[in-house]
Amino acid sequence: MKLIPVILSGGSGTRLWPVSRELFPKQLVKLVDDQSLFQHTLKRIEYLRNHITDVEFASPLVICNEQHRFLIAQQAQESNIDLSAIILEPLAKNTAPALTLAAQYIEQYMSDGIMLVLPADHAVEDLPSFSNSISSLTQSFEHSKSIGVFGITPNSPHTGYGYIEAAAEQDLATVVGFKEKPSLEVAEEYVKSGHYYWNSGMFLLSASVWLKALKQLNTKMTEACADAIKNGHQDLDFFRVDKSAFETSPSDSIDYAVIEQVNDLKAMGVSLVMSAMDCGWTDLGAWPSVAEHLGEDEQGNVSQGDVIMSDTSNTFVTAQQRMVATVGVDNLVVVETPDAVLVADKSQAQGVKDIVAELKRRGRDEHETHRRVYRPWGNYETVDYGSRYQVKRIIVNPGASLSLQMHHHRAEHWIVVKGTAEVTCGEKVFLMSENQSTYIPIGTTHRLVNPGKLPLELIEVQSGSYLGEDDIVRFEDIYGREKES
Repeated sequence: MKLIPVILSGGSGTRLWPVSRELFPKQLVKLVDDQSLFQHTLKRIEYLRNHITDVEFASPLVICNEQHRFLIAQQAQESNIDLSAIILEPLAKNTAPALTLAAQYIEQYMSDGIMLVLPADHAVEDLPSFSNSISSLTQSFEHSKSIGVFGITPNSPHTGYGYIEAAAEQDLATVVGFKEKPSLEVAEEYVKSGHYYWNSGMFLLSASVWLKALKQLNTKMTEACADAIKNGHQDLDFFRVDKSAFETSPSDSIDYAVIEQVNDLKAMGVSLVMSAMDCGWTDLGAWPSVAEHLGEDEQGNVSQGDVIMSDTSNTFVTAQQRMVATVGVDNLVVVETPDAVLVADKSQAQGVKDIVAELKRRGRDEHETHRRVYRPWGNYETVDYGSRYQVKRIIVNPGASLSLQMHHHRAEHWIVVKGTAEVTCGEKVFLMSENQSTYIPIGTTHRLVNPGKLPLELIEVQSGSYLGEDDIVRFEDIYGREKES
């Protein structure tokens, strides 16, 4: 048997704002330790590969937004994990089209296989239990006629999760149905009964079974995704689906499109089997979930960074750049980043998406990017700006290169702080070391390369009538971005 881990890494960066942003969503953030949630997902797959020895594991296949492609590739490389493919969604269409792209890709390029579908933004504390549940389900059901779901044994009457109703209170059980996020009273009844489990959003099924079921339930989505893969193409390390075909696909979740259609699946001869998990699972979908996962102290508080609390209870505080102090407060979420601060009642933390919507309405950019912006060659951070000038701190990774480019409206001064820079300025190519500087006039073709083995750090001072990131003309780019803004 061949198992193909399929990682769903979509997301718009709204629910954990301001740490999570549209161009740097939560699964790519180092949220709880020195690895991102995506990297932890890769780590879990490696654990499964090493402990489920009777199954052949393919390299993971990742579905992500095209704007996140370089971060996905970089974080996989940092984790020393090879990927089967990185399939790029040109626009967000929810999880059902994403999984359909994966299934179509597997059938067209990899032959059929059993997909282990894992969202990239979950946390799991008990890897042995996680592995045992997956191993049990892998060995127990007919892969040509079944869909496996993973239900989390509830430890509280959680109202933020959907529930799976199982036919029996056992590790492997037939699925009776699915329930939407319940009221507290209903959730308490679910937990008391012993037949209900949190819906984890993790699945085990073959590509052919998914496509067979979806074709009957949503033919338009099936055909749109099939055309998107058929007319797609490889671009460096990425597979770009055909945008015009994918745009015609309906938007829906895996649950609504297929999994929750229990009676329709039964009529097709497809059974739903649940494996119960008790593995310290958390869907880090809101700040209270992050606080719960990190573990509260005796006063119910959780803090990250430079934080001082006095007469404070049931409060979560994370500080990235400045010291944050709280006095005489209860049940709050406080999140400090270099360009935005969130203060919310814990019970209202889901409402952060309304703040993101308001930022978009006002035409601001704090919903989209941080002050530190990541690029395939490294990152830059705006440290000061004003009328007709802007100062940036730029980090170029070892061996990386910015594009050969020019600007119509701004000149640039570069000062090397650390490392060695190879500079192209017009017809000249030269090296600069620490404390050396150069000037790039308006309209001059230029390029910056780090030829060394250590990160290159420099300060860039821009001056001119317009300093926007769209004032760039690319002539050559090793990352294939000549046609992008």
